[in-house]
Amino acid sequence: MYERSSAAELAESLKSELNRYSVGGKLPSSRALVEHYRVSPVTVSRALALLAAEGLVVTRPGAGVFRARPRSAEPASGDTSWQEVTLSGEGAGDVVPRSVDASGVLVSLAAPPSGVIELNSGYLHPSLQPERAMAAALARAGRRPGAWSRPPVEGLPELRDWFAREIGGAVSAADVLVTAGGQSALTTALRALAPPGAPILVESPTYPGLLAIARASGCRPVPVPVDVEGVRPELLAAAFEATGARVFVCQPLFQNPTGSVLATARRAEVVRIARAAGAFVVEDDYARNLAHEDAGPLPATLAADDADGVVVHVRSLTKATSPSLRVGALAARGPVLDRLRAIQVVDSFFVSRPLQEAALELVGAPAWPRHLRAVAAELRHRRDVLAGALRRELPALTLPQPPSGGYQLWLRLADGADEAAFVASALRAGVAVAPGRPYFGAEPPGPYVRLSFAGVAGAGELTEAAQRLRSGLGPHA
Repeated sequence: MYERSSAAELAESLKSELNRYSVGGKLPSSRALVEHYRVSPVTVSRALALLAAEGLVVTRPGAGVFRARPRSAEPASGDTSWQEVTLSGEGAGDVVPRSVDASGVLVSLAAPPSGVIELNSGYLHPSLQPERAMAAALARAGRRPGAWSRPPVEGLPELRDWFAREIGGAVSAADVLVTAGGQSALTTALRALAPPGAPILVESPTYPGLLAIARASGCRPVPVPVDVEGVRPELLAAAFEATGARVFVCQPLFQNPTGSVLATARRAEVVRIARAAGAFVVEDDYARNLAHEDAGPLPATLAADDADGVVVHVRSLTKATSPSLRVGALAARGPVLDRLRAIQVVDSFFVSRPLQEAALELVGAPAWPRHLRAVAAELRHRRDVLAGALRRELPALTLPQPPSGGYQLWLRLADGADEAAFVASALRAGVAVAPGRPYFGAEPPGPYVRLSFAGVAGAGELTEAAQRLRSGLGPHA
């Protein structure tokens, strides 16, 4: 049984027995609970933490756990209807309304109901995460001298140096800022590079979180189509000329959601086009550590070959480790670095030093390359299992050449199919998939869905998911 479900069950058992104790009464010791319920000390600790979070018990270090005084009745709810008028009128004079639509992001963050196979996740399943290595790294980090002191606002020098080596080329530690993950880095980059109302060129389709950042910042995302070789340079040049944009955001490696890799012949052309337009290229290199076993040598980052400071590079450790290891980096050269630093300091001061120390311990440990090799092999296996199962069970779906990196398949539905109905029917069949509509900044060219193979417990669930989809949708869906 998973530890967290054991803790929840123990918490429910303890909750049902709380009436045996008077207010302020002491509960049995952790050792006694371990022996009585035959669970681990970790399970007891987590169960008591759950009860404390609900305000049912109070923990007093050195004394024990006591039944808490009942909370007073909740105050009567007020009338918040006035907020609807205030918030709706807030952006009336804005060039672009600064609305926040997080629905495309929440699809990959929300946990599906029990029994549903999760093909909409944006993260590795716990079985693929380096949990032991991360726990050991966190323990070592906590013992480092000064681990809980304030870090430099730019980040720990050793971690910045590691990121610089990973990015490659002439990028140095002085060009790097440590960030609280990739999403935070993208937000900082767009705030630094584009004022409210400005157009921002984005790939089409693209990561919904990027579109949400742009719109929440009051910017206008302008889609530039991609094909199997990445963004099309001639359309990118035309978009710069038509809009006067000064920012283009792209994922040159294993693009989300298509999995495409920017072709060698296009790489220098994209940077040249942006330079001619006086624009920046924000390179979101989110999946470099998610290359599959058969990917072959990876192309260098765009930043590595950029001498003029055109490229602002975004990197994160989160995708290859855990959703909770929110450590990433921004790399830039020239005056823009000062602006990026200023915005990050205003927004968050700095990234937690213990988390930076833990990240540094993790990537410097022998377990790190072993973990990346294991993920590469498993993602390749899962990709092939899911692609094969879909071809057998749902032959009407258009399945492109499977990507050699990342964690998703991008599928076009049959002409005339209803994307929303497909997603709803899939969920009724016990499979959660991501709709394709949120990945487009403008009208999509057809119905799509994204299926992730990283968030399930094993390859067997992928075969089961395809069978459930066939039973719920039929082979001609």
